[in-house]
Amino acid sequence: MLYTLKTDNTPHKKVSITKVFKEIVWPRWKLLLIGLTLIIINRLCGLVLPGASKYLMDDVVVNKDFEMLKTIVIVVISSIFVQAISSFLLTRLLSVEAQHLIAQLRAKVQKHVISLPISYFDNTKSGVLVSRIMSDVEGVRNLVGTGLVQLIGGTITAVISFVLLVNISVSMTFFVLVPISVFGVISLKAFQFIRPIFRKRGKIKAEVTGRLTESLNGVRIIKGFNAEEQENKIFEAGVDRLYRNVKKSLTSTAIMTSSSTFLLGVASTGIMGIGGYKIIQGELTVGDFLAFTLYLGFMIAPIVQMSNIGSQLTEAFAGLDRTEELMNLSGENDDPLRKEAVPQNIQGDLQLKDVQFEYEEDKGVLHDINFEAKSGSITALVGSSGSGKTTIASLIASFLNPTSGQVLLDGQDIRNVDLQSYRQHLGVVLQDDFLFEGTIEENIKFSNPTAMDQEFKAAVDSAYVSEFTDRFDEGLQTVIGERGVKLSGGQRQRVAIARAIIANPKIIILDEATSNLDTESEALIQESLDQLMKGRTTIVIAHRLSTIQKADQILVLHQGNIIERGTHDELLNKEGRYHQLYKYQARI
Repeated sequence: MLYTLKTDNTPHKKVSITKVFKEIVWPRWKLLLIGLTLIIINRLCGLVLPGASKYLMDDVVVNKDFEMLKTIVIVVISSIFVQAISSFLLTRLLSVEAQHLIAQLRAKVQKHVISLPISYFDNTKSGVLVSRIMSDVEGVRNLVGTGLVQLIGGTITAVISFVLLVNISVSMTFFVLVPISVFGVISLKAFQFIRPIFRKRGKIKAEVTGRLTESLNGVRIIKGFNAEEQENKIFEAGVDRLYRNVKKSLTSTAIMTSSSTFLLGVASTGIMGIGGYKIIQGELTVGDFLAFTLYLGFMIAPIVQMSNIGSQLTEAFAGLDRTEELMNLSGENDDPLRKEAVPQNIQGDLQLKDVQFEYEEDKGVLHDINFEAKSGSITALVGSSGSGKTTIASLIASFLNPTSGQVLLDGQDIRNVDLQSYRQHLGVVLQDDFLFEGTIEENIKFSNPTAMDQEFKAAVDSAYVSEFTDRFDEGLQTVIGERGVKLSGGQRQRVAIARAIIANPKIIILDEATSNLDTESEALIQESLDQLMKGRTTIVIAHRLSTIQKADQILVLHQGNIIERGTHDELLNKEGRYHQLYKYQARI
């Protein structure tokens, strides 16, 4: 299955509220219930002050009741203390759980991404995936953090305040509801408009991050071609796209904020006029008016706050939309055909039968490939660039699946095998092999972290790694930098070969493992490769024909076809394509 990036015009399926509730909110219902209880206590304590203000104005001040004043002060101080404690516990419980959820989701997404087929990574920038793993899930902190609970708690506070307001004055309360209802309609429309903007922001941010990652990895090429200014312009253009997206969302948020300011200002002004009239008419006491004003603030504040929380929740859903899109991609081992396990005691006989492959429909790359690589034999693939050598190696490694035909291991079609059980028998040494940030020892043990000391030492000696590490102050504990940048090409290759040796695979794929070595190093490595290949089925992608003279069979590829096959001497005697390539390299 080949994966391609979606264009902006591709319809995206949104994550439903039901699914989010079922998979994210409900599993944490106990914690959220505690949080909701805390926020209700917090908001109820907040309502003590406006209630106390009524008694202060209508009873304490009028009657000069000092005992009641003392009681009111104690009650208010106590409520403020409880409010502070509940706020601390609320943040401590839910914010920590939100970060825990983010960590879990990142791990889950990374695990899924790493399981995707090689073809997906060929079509997607690594920086884009880094952004999607690290950034897209961050918004969920508003679903299980204080955001969702504040939304629910604010709603409860607004309802309680509404009841208290109606109890004070029905006419004044319903006057306020008119501008609040208008604000609610504006907010709902704005949220529908903002969600696609947040979704696109995630895509733009991923693209900008992807380009930045590429430029940092390729900084030597940038400096080598004096292309700093060109790269700066590309990055600035991406940052500007991100800025314009943010500006659009901020404009929508600003409309909501200004609408709330205007409409609620109209409501406050109306209340001032109506309340003043009622006080003059004796229908309302000063304490009632003060309490009404404060309760009104408690009803309006959550509604205004909802615009901010609503934006956060919209951003969370947009991020989850993108995460869901990624998680819906099928992993390479999710194929229902891959149910068979590869036995531990495999022989290592490989066979390609009538294999054809195409990256794009009706554009064949390999045509009717047939050959057998017996256990312990060496098969070399030779041909010009684009002839299909790497594609055959990728099919054997099961990075790709044939369009038609079969790749067999001991007669078992690897299209049907569990990849983990197969690849434990596989070792690869690529022409430009990848090393990780860390020490030389960590990189060698990467393929077999539990290797014994004697196995490690044997691998180091076989690949002649100690020949250069002995000159380092830290020896095998030398940190080699990102991608092994502190080592020469030949040194990196020897570490990669040691990594393959310590894995002790039954099948080895070598992509011209000596290509980056000088003549002296090549002689050392060739000897260690002879030891590595002994008793193992080896597929060699050869560029230097001088390195494959001992191969059991050499397959000469041209435009996806095997045009010649045989040993080195047999092919030279045929004086065909192989003979031409060999004589050409000999002259060079």
